[in-house]
Amino acid sequence: MPPTLTGNMHEVSIIGCGNMGRALITGLARDGGFSLTGYDIDPDALAAVEDMCEPTGDLTEATTAPTVVLAVKPTIVPVLLEELELSASQTLMTIAAGVEREYVSAHTPATVVRVMPNLAAEYGEMAAAVSWDAPDTGVRAILEAVGSYVEIDESLMDVATALNGSGPAFVYYLIAAMADRAAAAGMSPADARVLATQTFKGAATTVAAADVSIESLIDAVCSPQGTTIEGMSVLRSSAVAEELGDALDAAARRSAELAGEVNDV
Repeated sequence: MPPTLTGNMHEVSIIGCGNMGRALITGLARDGGFSLTGYDIDPDALAAVEDMCEPTGDLTEATTAPTVVLAVKPTIVPVLLEELELSASQTLMTIAAGVEREYVSAHTPATVVRVMPNLAAEYGEMAAAVSWDAPDTGVRAILEAVGSYVEIDESLMDVATALNGSGPAFVYYLIAAMADRAAAAGMSPADARVLATQTFKGAATTVAAADVSIESLIDAVCSPQGTTIEGMSVLRSSAVAEELGDALDAAARRSAELAGEVNDV
């Protein structure tokens, strides 16, 4: 279902201009291929995006675009679904954690697509998971403009919520841990942050580009009797991998709990 175009612009409305909604608006505005409307009841939230979209506090004005993005907290979704008036020709892209497509579809005639994004959309580096019955042109344009995405079965959306939705916070934690240890050893905190951040960025770029296993990449850095293999021996004998997995499991469980809470509304 192709989006309506204004010239060559995809028309998209973002309902909710909080952290994630603002990140999407920023990334899509930077791309330049979108005509954007942002809706929020908070004047401060609208003020933060007014230079990048058409801001409005009128929900009716914000629901005329072919693609409408529901970027609000899960507990707000039931309230908004009662107020949204969409048609069968429109697509509603929901990014609320734990809110299932079946629930949303029961409240709107629009085509419902579920996406788990993350805040890196602001910089065009978003990792997203999408669940749909069939690829949607408007949603695909959004996802391609602000990063990379994978198509998954909705049964795996709680896993994606933990992995790429909550995952950035876990990565921030690891970056801070490495930078803090370097600073404790005498490096300036600013320099330690630069090196730790770029190290994660470079490592991620390498994993994305290299057609080999991650274990092979680790081995390539580990010279016999060198510094890296000494550090890896500490990691491999620790519970770091298990505890990071436990953090992902906890986030996934909470995503599943949110679904139950919304269904009970």
